[in-house]
Amino acid sequence: MPSYFRSHLKQLESEAIYVMREVASQFERPVLLFSGGKDSIVMAHLAHRAFYPGKVPFPLLHVDTGHNFDETLEFRDWLVKELDLRLIVRYVQDSIDQGRAVEESGPNPMRNGLQTITLLDALAEHKFEAAMGGARRDEEKARAKERFFSHRDQFGQWDPKNQRPELWNLYNGRKHANEHFRVFPLSNWTEMDIWQYIALNRIEIPALYFSHRRDVVQRDGMLLATCPFITVMPGEHVENKVVRFRTIGDMTCTGAVESMASTLEEVIQEIAAARVTERGARADDKRSEAAMEDRKKQGYF
Repeated sequence: MPSYFRSHLKQLESEAIYVMREVASQFERPVLLFSGGKDSIVMAHLAHRAFYPGKVPFPLLHVDTGHNFDETLEFRDWLVKELDLRLIVRYVQDSIDQGRAVEESGPNPMRNGLQTITLLDALAEHKFEAAMGGARRDEEKARAKERFFSHRDQFGQWDPKNQRPELWNLYNGRKHANEHFRVFPLSNWTEMDIWQYIALNRIEIPALYFSHRRDVVQRDGMLLATCPFITVMPGEHVENKVVRFRTIGDMTCTGAVESMASTLEEVIQEIAAARVTERGARADDKRSEAAMEDRKKQGYF
């Protein structure tokens, strides 16, 4: 990798580590939100590096939809053990069983929207004051509006028109009781930066990101992996294709892409030539023009 890219990634790494240390110094009870995807994996490694040789001073929180890929959960448990991290898991199914959330109907009921309730309940349960997430500004237009320190009110909601200025890397973490912050250390990273950082530091990632054979069904222009949570409709056909995933989430809304990229170098080349964002394969973002922003206002990641 050319020295320019190394220098660029080093600068991004230093910025993210600085933000994480700011969180640890300003808040008594921070937490790192963990989805099992590449961005949150990089976040976990950055946290490990930020506080090494000491232990990471905050736990990981995974909101499990119950519709995860098995590979994601297996990798999550391996990573927690490998980096000696603390993990808290809360389940969307529990929110449904308690009547706090209502399961969608249809052939592929998504639970991404239901995560908000489980997440807010978990933050309140543990009294977390700051929740760090792996969102990047290039992912989706609503995320480009947020600051590094994104204030949330007592209901966990976000007001995009009422955000605090961030000048000269000064972050204001002051809040009232029952309010909290979402913090995004990867704000200035791109998808390409993530992949190049993974390659440079030889970070292990789930095999789902590389080409493999999988049974899929084409629906609404996407290739969805067959699973117990998806009903194959009349007229649809299950096909066995060579695919990979650019993003990992709820199996009912995370689309695969046909690809032969089986190494990090091939994935990077493929991303460089892509003209569709990684979230272009997410059905939950296609429900409306403002789908992500609406969810974020309600308390989503």
